[in-house]
Amino acid sequence: MKVRILIPFLVIVGLASGLLQADTRSEPRELPQVAIDGTPLDRSNSSYVTSYADMLERVTPAVVSVSTAKLLEGERFNLPPQFRDDPFLRKFFGESDSPDDHPKSEGLGSGVIVSSDGYILTNNHVIENMDSVSVRLVDGRELGAEIIGADAATDVAVLKVNGKDLPSLTFADSDQVRVGDIVFAVGNPLRVGQTVTQGIISATNRTSLSLINENSYENFLQTDASINPGNSGGALVDAIGRVLGINTAILSQSGGSIGIGFAIPSNMARNVMLNLIQTGEVRRGYLGVSIDDLSPAKAEKFGLGNIKGAVISQVRP
Repeated sequence: MKVRILIPFLVIVGLASGLLQADTRSEPRELPQVAIDGTPLDRSNSSYVTSYADMLERVTPAVVSVSTAKLLEGERFNLPPQFRDDPFLRKFFGESDSPDDHPKSEGLGSGVIVSSDGYILTNNHVIENMDSVSVRLVDGRELGAEIIGADAATDVAVLKVNGKDLPSLTFADSDQVRVGDIVFAVGNPLRVGQTVTQGIISATNRTSLSLINENSYENFLQTDASINPGNSGGALVDAIGRVLGINTAILSQSGGSIGIGFAIPSNMARNVMLNLIQTGEVRRGYLGVSIDDLSPAKAEKFGLGNIKGAVISQVRP
């Protein structure tokens, strides 16, 4: 089975946008006002729901498309190197010194507006190593975005656009989610435009999958809601429209959705986001050990009986 991070589409084009740099400030940034609603879902109501249109009408304006670009310096000229200093030959063969004529690779992902003043959650792999980032709102507005910070270990990144009174979503308490809860994945898959898919929470606390990298902090929500390339960084919302997770990766043999998708839980994403906004990075302690889950086989091997826990697999001085 292949592990597939939902890397945005990459294409080569001839125009480049302005460059953006990651935040390098020395003073802490003021934290935004983000909404959190920890009220448990009412699971006792068994009446059949025929439509979630009203809820999604509130949610979708706060989910944006994230466009990225990276200049391809090494592919600018088609002329052999010995002829590149000749202005006549450059002009004759259609070469240009204009920065706008540099080829670039482009990517597309999704993001979630989480504050009315323009903070946006997305995935690190959507914006990693990119030179410029912009977002497109459902109403057609395109806004340049600043990269506030990114954390490769959790695959969380934070963007900021200039705006006020922007539509934003409320965080749910992802610790309260249960297998079987209805969820909706919102994003821009395969460049078709904003799309909503429905599913359930298939599992919680998925770890040790190495979906991001070998040293990642994984605690994924698993869902069968259809997730495809371009959905990266989009919202996984509950039945009342609160953010339960940030869509991140799939397991697939074909490269497309087969109903095994993963999202970063909202509690983890929110905590990382607040660290990135305030300091530009996530500071973590170091224990000097590697820890694995205590599987039933390991418990039996060590004579521990039927217990749950963790095993120190390696000591790193």
